[in-house]
Amino acid sequence: MNKLTLEQAAAALAKGELTAVQLTAAALAQIADERGEGARAFTQVYGEWAQRQAQAADRRRAEGKPLSALDGVPVSVKDLFDVAGQTTAAGSRVLAAAPKAERHAAIVERLLQAGAVVIGKTGMTEFAYSGLGINPHYGTPANPWDRAARRIPGGSSSGAAVAVADGMCLGAIGSDTGGSVRIPAAFCGLTGFKPTARRINDGGLLPLSPSLDSIGVIAHRVADCIALDALIAGGPLRPQPKTLEQARFAVPQTLVLDELQPQVAEAFQQALRRLAQAGAQIEPIPLAELAELAAINAAGGFTALESWRWHRALIAERADDYDPRVLSRIRRGQPLGEQDLQQLRQQRADWQQRVAAAVQGFDALLMPTAPLVAPTVAELEASEEAYFRCNALALRNPSIINFLDGCALSLPCQRPGAAPIGLMLAGLPMRDEALLGWALAAERCLAGA
Repeated sequence: MNKLTLEQAAAALAKGELTAVQLTAAALAQIADERGEGARAFTQVYGEWAQRQAQAADRRRAEGKPLSALDGVPVSVKDLFDVAGQTTAAGSRVLAAAPKAERHAAIVERLLQAGAVVIGKTGMTEFAYSGLGINPHYGTPANPWDRAARRIPGGSSSGAAVAVADGMCLGAIGSDTGGSVRIPAAFCGLTGFKPTARRINDGGLLPLSPSLDSIGVIAHRVADCIALDALIAGGPLRPQPKTLEQARFAVPQTLVLDELQPQVAEAFQQALRRLAQAGAQIEPIPLAELAELAAINAAGGFTALESWRWHRALIAERADDYDPRVLSRIRRGQPLGEQDLQQLRQQRADWQQRVAAAVQGFDALLMPTAPLVAPTVAELEASEEAYFRCNALALRNPSIINFLDGCALSLPCQRPGAAPIGLMLAGLPMRDEALLGWALAAERCLAGA
């Protein structure tokens, strides 16, 4: 099943070539395989419930009454979405004994209403506060690339990406506050879509930073992301067919191309060449506004301020139970108050307005999703300096789009057999439909179609 895309599975179900029970059994077997990463990719597996969901989906199809095209397709949800009757631990031991959720998160409810089989909750960086995916409490699932070396999967939606890559589900719902969907997608050779945040109901989401949080999806292909987004958004986006001869893309020259590892620089430039050869107009632009972000967020920004407000009572009681590397970042918000929040909001609004004006005439921004390939878990666990440097680099480019409140998608752009590398296409707020149209065209080009 690990080579089957969401779209292919939906087609096979519609034709009667596969059943939901078969798909679900294959996914559960992959999770349970002791040779694999299931024990680290999932924090909760809903074996019996998933089987009942699959049986109900097959009955509906037999009656000619599927709830959606994805009725019966196994999907996962990140461990910060409420599932009724289950504890939402958010990758932490601090909440392991918290009260069980009384109702499903809004996106879980939408998945179930569409007949998708919710197979389990995927692991994550504790409280979503890192782009690396390392979790000292539940273990870190190994990246599917160069698995023997046990490289990081990227985070914070680490289990989501590994689950999709290894066929433990066909699509995954994650969250993205500064790249937490796009970074693991890029590191694991998958496609990750971060929509404009306001498009998705975040009810039942344990927050990191409400000002920046968005709910996104990870799958194999752009079409899969579009289909999954349609379920959780409660309405489908219908991107119009586009040809790259019509495209006008911008490549920012400030910040996003700094410190690229050679493999990333090579893959990115090759992707740009292929898009240009297909007719896309690609223009370098200064976008000097990106250089302002370090100063705006110097004290920790929205993530530190808002996470401290949520966590301060828990930290007072249970600080020793936190991942120290997460705790140190949350504590940066302790000295920040309401005046700091208002200043951040004003600076952000002004910055957004100027950036929007600078990129208004372009169909998308292009940049590497992350400037590095996935390092090993061991080297980051062994060094505080390496951990925080790698984390800052991984988050740097994707977090720009969260601050912009925009939409973005990461596409694989590496050579066959090479380390996974992501190409990010990004757009202004509520330009999701157009952006996905360009992403489909770019995907076809990079795949050689």
